Parts: sequence; C-alpha cells; structure tokens
Amino acid sequence: MAENGTLRFGDPARYSAGLGDVRINLTITGAGDFNAKLTRLNLKHLDIYRMHESLPRIAYISLPPELTYLSFPVGKAAHIFDGIAIRSGDMVLHSRGEHMHQRTNGHCQWGLISLSPTHFASCGKALTGRPIEAPPASKIFRPSQAAQSGFHGLFRQACRLVETRKNLLKYPEVSRALEQEMLHAIINCVIANEVNDKSKNSPKSNPKTRHHHAGLMARFEEALEKSIDRKLNMPALCAAIGVPERMLRGCCTEVLGVSPTRYLLLRRLNRARDALRRANSSRASVAEVARNHQFLELGRFSVMYRAIFGESPSDTLNRDPQT
Repeated sequence: MAENGTLRFGDPARYSAGLGDVRINLTITGAGDFNAKLTRLNLKHLDIYRMHESLPRIAYISLPPELTYLSFPVGKAAHIFDGIAIRSGDMVLHSRGEHMHQRTNGHCQWGLISLSPTHFASCGKALTGRPIEAPPASKIFRPSQAAQSGFHGLFRQACRLVETRKNLLKYPEVSRALEQEMLHAIINCVIANEVNDKSKNSPKSNPKTRHHHAGLMARFEEALEKSIDRKLNMPALCAAIGVPERMLRGCCTEVLGVSPTRYLLLRRLNRARDALRRANSSRASVAEVARNHQFLELGRFSVMYRAIFGESPSDTLNRDPQT
C-alpha cells in the first residue's frame, strides 16, 4: 500500500508511476515545464487521489479490474473523457478494467477514487435497497447540487487532512469515520440520473457507442505500441485494428483531438524528450537520441520538438535531471 501524503513531480513518467496499479501513459501536448502534485489517501475500503497538472496532455489510462473507480474534475477546468467534456460537478463511474483516454487543454485538477467492489455493493444496498456495481460501460453523472457539495466538501477535507494533519489518520476512529462519510457521499452522487448530452442525436451520447469506440481506441493503442519506433503505415494499422481508416480518423479526432499520425508523432516526440531528460549530456547527443527514436532528419526533428515543447532538444539534454 502506498504511503499517505503529497508528492511533487517534474517528470511525467515518475508522476504516472505514483498512481500505483492505475497505469497512465501521458503524452504532453504543450510547451513549458511539467509540474504535478499528487495527494493520496489510502483507507480500508477506498483510496483517494487528487492530481494537479500544469500542462495540456493526452492520457491513456488503464484501470485494474479488481477495483471500482470514480473520476471527476476538481475546480472549474473541464477535461475530455473519451470525447465528452466532463465539467465541474460531473462524475464518471467506470467499468471494471476500463481503458480510456482523458485529455486536457491546460492546467487541470482532477480526482480519482477506487473502492472495494464488494464493500461498495453492500453499502449501496444498505442505503438504497439495492447493490451498486460498476456498469458494463462507463456512466457519466451530474448529481444534485446538495450531493455535489457534500461530496466535494468531504473530498477537500480528506485531502487537507493528508496535507496538513496526516498524524490524525493513525487513529482508527478518524479513518473509519472519514471513510464511512465518504462512502455515503459517493453513493448519494452515483444514484443521480445519468447526464443527458445536450446533443441527444450525437453518437457519443450513447454509452454503448462510447464503449465500442473505447474498445477501438484500446486496440489502436496496442497497435501503436508495436509501431512506435517505425514509420506508421495507415492501411496496415487499420487492418490490424479491424476498422476502416475513415472510422479510425473520426474516433481519433473525437477522442484525442488529433489525427492518428499526429498522435503517433506526439508520442514519439514525448519518448525522445524523456530520453533526453534522462541522458548524460557528456556522453549522449541530440542526434543519437533522435536516431534512436526514428527521427532521421535532425533539423526537422529540432523544429518539431521546439514547436511542441517550447525549447530545443539540446536545451532539454543539458538540463539537470527532474524528479
């Protein structure tokens, strides 16, 4: 079990590893220094995470199937979950073992809660008369204002307790009371009606369509992982995924905000940046790192790199390693 507390990161890879069994692949899409703050609280039946991130990014998130997960924005900045804007007050109850994409356009804060499925179901039955379980496809909720206020107030209180009075959590009665109140607040939110997308005729407002597209994008990520270090062949990629090129392009535009080839380029540039950050500047060169990531034209690589990250590859290489 991870230790309760707050961690700060300047390295996207180390930050991603801080979420334990939740796997997050971050693709940074904007210039600047990446900074993240992760607050985590581990209770008996649920874990609470609050994330602050400084840069726009696309995240591919894989949730372990052993737990039930709930995610939500913190503050006013929205994020895009599998093509749908999740705004302040909205919550997503995820399916077990879900693979999803979440993107942001700048600085963001968001929360993630994992729960024991059996305990969640039994608490739901005790409070509502029926067990509450993870849905087969993710559901988006907008609770009542009262339920929202109660939940977010407890969420802030829990995070503040970790950040300022962590020693109190050593007392079992404090942890039990906080967990019980949090579970009640979560259940009050989850039993709210599912959000009705304003564009009722939009395919993305249909949970089954979203689930289908999420499966397609998971296969796309698997295929990209095999092709990340070589030139992308779109017909071969589409054949491997089993979808027409037009459908793949449409899904990528909706979910990622970019085309498949642009996303692959961003992924490769992010990998090259990570290698430059970790390299010994006295031994490695920009040209070597570029070649290792299949960028064979150094001048073009430098131009694209600066356009995305706002600095030259040599500036990254010569920086002190980030934590």
